[in-house]
Amino acid sequence: MAEGLSAMARTGRHAAHVTAATAAGFYPALYLLDRPVAGIYALFTPIAFGILSPLPGAGRERAATVLRAVPAAAVLVVLGTVLAVGTWPAVAGMLAVGFALAFGSACGPRIAGAAPGLQLFYILACFPPYEPGTLPQRLVGLAVGGALLALAEAFLFPDAPEPPYRTRIADALDLAARAASGVVRGEGPDPGTAARLGAAGRELRLSRLPAGARPTGAGRTDRALAQAGAATRRLLDQLALLAGHAPAPGDTASAELLRGIAASCTETAAALRRGRRRRAGRVLAGPQLLEELVADFLKARAGAPAPRAVLVRRSTVLTAAVSAVTVRTAASLALGGRERLYGLPREQFWYAAEGPARLTGVRIRGNLTRRSVVFQNALRTALGLALARLVAGSLDLSHGFWVLLAVLTLGRTTAGATWSAVRAAAAGTLAGAFAAGLLIVGAGGSSDVYAALLVPMMLVAFTLGPLGGPAWGQGLFTLVVATAFAQIAPVTWRLAEARLVDVLTGSAIGLLCGLLAWPAGARAEIRYAMSGLLRAAAPLVRATATAVTEGSGAGRDGAGENGTVRSGTGENGTVRSGTGENGTGKSTAPDGAPEEPGSPSPSPSPGVRLTLHRLRIAEAAYAQYRTEPAPDAAGAARDWLAVLDHGSRTLVGAYWLPRTDGMPGLPPEARRWAREAAEEVAAATVRAAGFPPDGVRVRPAPLPPEVAERVPAPLLAPLTDVEVWLRALARDLEAGSSPGPKG
Repeated sequence: MAEGLSAMARTGRHAAHVTAATAAGFYPALYLLDRPVAGIYALFTPIAFGILSPLPGAGRERAATVLRAVPAAAVLVVLGTVLAVGTWPAVAGMLAVGFALAFGSACGPRIAGAAPGLQLFYILACFPPYEPGTLPQRLVGLAVGGALLALAEAFLFPDAPEPPYRTRIADALDLAARAASGVVRGEGPDPGTAARLGAAGRELRLSRLPAGARPTGAGRTDRALAQAGAATRRLLDQLALLAGHAPAPGDTASAELLRGIAASCTETAAALRRGRRRRAGRVLAGPQLLEELVADFLKARAGAPAPRAVLVRRSTVLTAAVSAVTVRTAASLALGGRERLYGLPREQFWYAAEGPARLTGVRIRGNLTRRSVVFQNALRTALGLALARLVAGSLDLSHGFWVLLAVLTLGRTTAGATWSAVRAAAAGTLAGAFAAGLLIVGAGGSSDVYAALLVPMMLVAFTLGPLGGPAWGQGLFTLVVATAFAQIAPVTWRLAEARLVDVLTGSAIGLLCGLLAWPAGARAEIRYAMSGLLRAAAPLVRATATAVTEGSGAGRDGAGENGTVRSGTGENGTVRSGTGENGTGKSTAPDGAPEEPGSPSPSPSPGVRLTLHRLRIAEAAYAQYRTEPAPDAAGAARDWLAVLDHGSRTLVGAYWLPRTDGMPGLPPEARRWAREAAEEVAAATVRAAGFPPDGVRVRPAPLPPEVAERVPAPLLAPLTDVEVWLRALARDLEAGSSPGPKG
């Protein structure tokens, strides 16, 4: 009940913003200046950006988005005005503009939010009559409408800003710090803490956020925030495992590292809440970096043998530490720091040194594939709008832009959802047209009546329309446009008839495109995308295990999720040491000189690049899947997020696990065990890609005790890290392939 009232209040405030901006621009242009063309654009600009576009943020954030979008809208108005010279030029322009704007949603939530409104400006301008002389009026109306809406959003009943994603990460990190401190104090198994950590991790899922608030942009800040959120979820999962088991008495090395994790989480959370930016250097840098604590931990771990249970626990502590390092580094990048990735695998943070243009190009190229739901939606939208423009122009429909507006507003990602929206919209438009006809017949040519009714009509339409669905939205909007156009030129009841015909025509075109172009939406693509991710990850599991034991993955510097910290240099140029094959420290450079921050990053392997690409495509399909109603039975029976976690964990292992020198001195039986255990998980990954009805069960064989006894102590710990990693991958596989309504 409270949520419903809150949504109604928020929608009412938003309707007040749009209505105030529209009235303040439309009435003066029409009645004081006698510029009806400027009045039309002053009318539709707030509607385009305020109703048609789901702009993210609140208050001044939305106002800033509107002001940034106005120049792009002006370009589209100019383009549409020029191409209105003929039907075919206008159709060609609609095809290009429609695809570009819809495909641009891949570059971030702000572009995705503004895209539908921007489409409307080309639609308005590209229809006859061809009057390039009215272009100044159009641009003035656009500028006035955009400025008035920005002022209303910023100062008229502004919405309270929603907590940003970085605040959610900060809250989760505070909980992680308390949990790590509790494990240090030896509080024993605490199912309550484990449950709270799991719940906090679920709150960081992007599916729990409004679409506009998700850090899905192509820029460095959004990429870093998304990585920080994913790493925080892994950290919470690892701490939940530690909180659910009894501590190992006398394990001072683990206790010291857990204290460092707690301190790092607290510091990172505080920085995220402050949100400070700096031009250069680290945003986060304590007196003793967590990487140095990891290096000390590794030396202590390699120096003395320990029972297998203790080694497993230490490996879990180490994976938590590496997740904390990843969170802190990603948070620093998100806050504007220029993190010098000393001791870290640079390919994991490949975007850190890239410029916005390069990052945008990477995102665009990654989605230029027919398996991308972004590409599919863009092509479907562009074809529907172009066909609608052709039909409206060829049939010379009165107010033909309403045909394209119907295609734009009623199109959905699945044919079923489109049909549902079209049915409701048709009923609503019929009722609205009937009411508009009665209004026009009753009021006749009295413009004063229409002028008096427009403001309350907009308030009601823009409040109830978004809450009531397509039927209410289309019906009430029909009354709004009839009331507005009746003030611009004399009208008869046939205006309502034209509105009904145009909406039905656009609905039919939108439904046709929905039936012919990827009618199942993400529900069809998600299985293919997840299967492709699993098939790409399987060989990477084998390659990573081989790289750990054989050294074939040489070339990375950094701290491994297995805990192996390859050498690096500290922030001040001092050499931080890691463990070699015998646990002794060694430096990256023979002379111990600090590594240059501008040195080129090593190129990821083809397996890493393919898995990362498939992960991005799968994430986009999953994001759309979560927005589509009534998932099919097969889709609802899979925990798709667990599949994404499997791909992400595989990549993290590939980034962090391999050592530059392998494990000379490792017994052949131990190498065989690592190879066979990895092969078992990889084979299960391939089986899971087929999504068998009964799911996949995989239990990688533990390292046999008799083999462990023959492994040198410095090598047993990193070998245990591989075992813990493979077990985690197995858990993800079982969760992702097991039947059950998880989604």
